[in-house]
Amino acid sequence: MTNQQTPGEQMPGEQTDAERKLAELIVAALQLEIAPTEIEPEAALFGDGLGLDSIDALELALAISRAHGIELRSDDQQNRRIFASLRSLSAHIEASRAAATPP
Repeated sequence: MTNQQTPGEQMPGEQTDAERKLAELIVAALQLEIAPTEIEPEAALFGDGLGLDSIDALELALAISRAHGIELRSDDQQNRRIFASLRSLSAHIEASRAAATPP
């Protein structure tokens, strides 16, 4: 059996282009001492995963706002889901950008 991907499909531990760019932003904005490629797309960004804390969340939200022109509010009830992983944060950014773009 071969392990072939269909176009546009990524392997579970493999970063998409959008995730790679977001990982680069996270590493630069938070001055992390890891390579962006070391951030697993499905791993937790906070706690036992990447180990970010609430101050990191604020800095990251500001960096994302500046880079992508979207607002991430500290009082959003969805923040735990949005910031759960690199993949979920990237998906939220892409969805927000798509929603802001006129048809």
